[in-house]
Amino acid sequence: MSNPSLLILPGDGIGPEVMAEVRKIITWFGDNRGLQFDVSEDLVGGAAYDAHGAPLSDETMAKAQEADAVLLGAVGGPKYDDLDFSLKPERGLLRLRKEMDLFSNLRPAQCFDALADFSSLKKDIVAGLDIMIVRELTSGVYFGEPRGIFEEGNERVGINTQRYTESEIERAARSAFELAMRRGKKVCSMEKANVMESGILWREVVTRVHADYPEVELSHMYADNGAMQLVRAPKQFDVILTDNLFGDILSDCAAMLTGSLGMLPSASLGAPMSNGRPKALYEPVHGSAPDIAGEGKANPIACILSFAMALRYSFDNGAEADRLEAAIEKVLADGARTGDLLGEEGVTPLSTSEMGDTIVAALNDSL
Repeated sequence: MSNPSLLILPGDGIGPEVMAEVRKIITWFGDNRGLQFDVSEDLVGGAAYDAHGAPLSDETMAKAQEADAVLLGAVGGPKYDDLDFSLKPERGLLRLRKEMDLFSNLRPAQCFDALADFSSLKKDIVAGLDIMIVRELTSGVYFGEPRGIFEEGNERVGINTQRYTESEIERAARSAFELAMRRGKKVCSMEKANVMESGILWREVVTRVHADYPEVELSHMYADNGAMQLVRAPKQFDVILTDNLFGDILSDCAAMLTGSLGMLPSASLGAPMSNGRPKALYEPVHGSAPDIAGEGKANPIACILSFAMALRYSFDNGAEADRLEAAIEKVLADGARTGDLLGEEGVTPLSTSEMGDTIVAALNDSL
């Protein structure tokens, strides 16, 4: 049998730097754990625009459709601010999500014990936090029609349409329930059924799907209350299920509970392919960070954790994902820090490359 395929898209800003550290991890698993991948690399975002005049070429899109998993670094930067909207680097990422039909966005918010003091909340509120937000990713207000800016009388009006079909809600709900079965068996579905018809339909469909997962405890919460509860008592949640717009907001809120965007991975999953693996795109949450690009200051952990998610969800190897996550937890407990994680005076931060090497050393210790 051929090795599973992994398409790497480093992208812009700090993307190439953090992806270089993921390459080290991939090599380690091949050399030490017999996990071999057929790895290819291509361009996305501003890098693709510079080379091809588009933020994602048709050829790269075709490669992504065929790959067992795609790992993306980051897109965007001030160099591209004046481009037409259709050519901005972020459109490359949106095209990947849309054409691969990656409808389920998984955003974990996990607070490593060694970093509990870095959260803006009190340590006892976040210590041991481990929640997962499942955000519907390909519908809702970001894609609904009609949309645009129109003339109406003597002024312009901006229109975006919140639109969901039953089938779109159902597949996101099943993704959340399936995930909960592998975790704490609790799902909290968040919408605004009190003021939005799409929220009413969302709640009805999620409740109906829940009947197929009787072992999972289901609760419903208005999304604004959900935002408050995330900063009041976040450990009450296990899996949070929500739509595209609210998921965008709630996942960023949850992200800061952990202390640094440099620690947060994500996965975007679609329907199973012929080999049973889901269409999948993995990426760190932190963005391209152009202010530190090329300086070796970026934290590679979020991108490395994104590869851990690929091991778990695309390659059905949760044990090796656990091994990688444990190595990261160990280096943090031992005091390894990049610049974004400094809290004590006199601590010298590790460079991006040094942090990658330190994690590889911890993996060696795990053998």
